[in-house]
Amino acid sequence: MPLDRSLISSLPAFSGLAGEDMDAILSRARSSRFAKDSEIFAQEEEAKSFFLLLSGHIRVVRTSAEGHQVVARYINEGELFGIAVAMGKTTYPATAFAAVDCVVLSWPNSAWADLQARFPAFGANAYRTIGARLQETQTQVMEMSTQQVEQRIAHALLRIVSQSGRKTSEGIEIDFPITRQDIAEMTGTTLHTVSRLLSAWEDQGIVRGGRQKVTVTDPHALMLVAENRRKKPV
Repeated sequence: MPLDRSLISSLPAFSGLAGEDMDAILSRARSSRFAKDSEIFAQEEEAKSFFLLLSGHIRVVRTSAEGHQVVARYINEGELFGIAVAMGKTTYPATAFAAVDCVVLSWPNSAWADLQARFPAFGANAYRTIGARLQETQTQVMEMSTQQVEQRIAHALLRIVSQSGRKTSEGIEIDFPITRQDIAEMTGTTLHTVSRLLSAWEDQGIVRGGRQKVTVTDPHALMLVAENRRKKPV
C-alpha cells in the first residue's frame, strides 16, 4: 500500500514541495517499526539508507575508541536522521536506538542523488538539518569546555524540553524515557553528579523526577542555573 502524503506534508523536511513531489519521494520509501531499545543502525556500519522518524524518539549514541559512550542527541518526530550520504560519508558516525516504540521511513542511499536533483527543496531541507545539528554540536562543545557541570546539565534539560517537552499540570515533561545515566552521557559528567544535582533541584522545586522521567517544574529557575545567574540556596 502506498504511503499517504498526509503523513509528511507538514514536516520541515518536505516544506516547499508540491503534493505530487511528495508522492514521488514517498514512492521510494519503506516504512518500518522498531521496538523500544532496538538498534536502527550502528556506528561505523556501512550506510546503506537514510531515514525519517514518523513517530517516537531516537537516541543517538557515539562511542569513543576507549569505549566511552556519549548521548549525542535525541531525534524527534518529523526529523531526518542517518543522512551520512548527504555528508559524503560511507558509514554512520553514531548508533541510533529507539528510545520508545518508533515508526521510521527509510530510503536507499542509491536514491539520494536522484531525489536531490529532481527535488532541490528536499536536498536543501536535509542540508539545513545537517547545518543546525553541526551548530548544536559546536554549542555543546563550548559548554563542555567553558561551563560548570551544573550549567551543562541545566542547558541539556532545557534543550530537550524545548524540543520534546509536553506540558502537564506539574510543568514540562520530557516526553520519552530518559535516565540519569543518559543525562550524564550527554553532559560529560558522572551518574553520581547528575543524581546529586537533580535531587537538589527537586528539593528546590525546579524539577520533578520519576522512573526514567524528568519534569521541569520551574523553567525560569532552570534557565537562571544554566546562565549562572541563580543565587545559591543558603
